[in-house]
Amino acid sequence: MKREGLQFSGHAFLKQRLVLAILSQRTVRIDGIRVADTDPGLRDYEVALLRLLEQATDGTRIVISPTGTSVSLRPGMITGGRIELDCPVSRSVGYYLEALAALAPFGKQQTTATLRGVTSDNVDLSADLVRTATLVNLRHFGLADGVELRITKRGSRPRGGGEVRFICPPVRTVRPLQFIDTGRIRRIRGIAHATRVAPQMTNRMVEAARGELNRYIPDIYIYTDVYKGAEAGLSPGFGLSLVAESTTGVVMTAEMTASAGDTPEDIGREAARLLLAEIARGGCFDSAHQGQALLLMTLGPEHAAKTRLGALTPRTVQLLRDLREFFNVTFKIEPDAKSVLLTCLGSGFVNVGKKTT
Repeated sequence: MKREGLQFSGHAFLKQRLVLAILSQRTVRIDGIRVADTDPGLRDYEVALLRLLEQATDGTRIVISPTGTSVSLRPGMITGGRIELDCPVSRSVGYYLEALAALAPFGKQQTTATLRGVTSDNVDLSADLVRTATLVNLRHFGLADGVELRITKRGSRPRGGGEVRFICPPVRTVRPLQFIDTGRIRRIRGIAHATRVAPQMTNRMVEAARGELNRYIPDIYIYTDVYKGAEAGLSPGFGLSLVAESTTGVVMTAEMTASAGDTPEDIGREAARLLLAEIARGGCFDSAHQGQALLLMTLGPEHAAKTRLGALTPRTVQLLRDLREFFNVTFKIEPDAKSVLLTCLGSGFVNVGKKTT
């Protein structure tokens, strides 16, 4: 049963509010989208996101004003199925995968999505980190079985040309989370990738990153992934994604993608320093995945769920407010040394579209 609609203003947090509207089955209207801008209204990547949400659901009604400064969404049922999207190169495929990873587990049938565009940039999560961290974190909620992401082609900015394939079977309910032990970092893994450049670029990134990290931990292995020909997309580029794993299953991530003028050594050192800063923040989920943890805790059964996070990002703080608006779920926040403990009662969300077996 659909509940009373909600209204917001401004383009900030647009994606998270549209996803929450579909999950909570509440109509949402967002006005004042970049009204003071020289180029007001929705951007091409936001329109592509609306197309993706329309494909992933059945019965969703989206209305965009003639000026593009207002959008309303009346949610339908999440169906999943086959989805194809050519993503604008202004944002990487990670922008869309983040929304799909939140919706696909609650579809009526298995989601098989093919997304084409840029596979890594410095704005959104790269396809590598979605595969090695975002989807791995689903295991804490009982959602990881059968979920996979394949990078069939890599695409660098500015022209993209990459392609990923995302597969996610549906589940009926989410397992409640009790995860407060951060453990100690036991190993670091990574992927140094390159498209249409010399293969030595990846080796130079690996050496620079190891130079920063080896003084802390010996168990480091960074794979080199060099793409050539048709699988290398349309533009040259390189980057490094790093993942630190703890003894209790905590996953911390960092990444850097080269911009004009960057050397492989710059990218390797900067990615390693970002990873060390992320580890220093603490918590059971890194800053990029705080929102994922809180959303799935909210969608859990009506039992207490608890986790530990590092310093909350502004995006996470806004998500806590939005979760209260959409699901009427509030979190108890307790500062604890350098981290915070968050506890909530789940909303009792059940995927009614999935048949019981």
